[in-house]
Amino acid sequence: MANLRTFKKDVIFLVNEVISDCWVFMYLNRDKNVEEANKIVADAVELGDNLFEQINHYPKDDAKKHFKALNQKLLEGVDALFVRLSGLTK
Repeated sequence: MANLRTFKKDVIFLVNEVISDCWVFMYLNRDKNVEEANKIVADAVELGDNLFEQINHYPKDDAKKHFKALNQKLLEGVDALFVRLSGLTK
């Protein structure tokens, strides 16, 4: 991780990718699992909000360890959301 600005941009990018993929799913499958796709969008927004809260209020003494854990949490959270979305297409 280079700096906070880059990390925040990564969070925004990945959360927006999940949301845009959900919108594409809802557009292509109008009658299929729209409510579940909306829940995935809500969870993606919640993930982004939680991460930004933790990014903006980080411990000054052990920041590197904190941001490494946040990066892992971001990747795992986005991956779980994509897995849920891909499960809807089956």
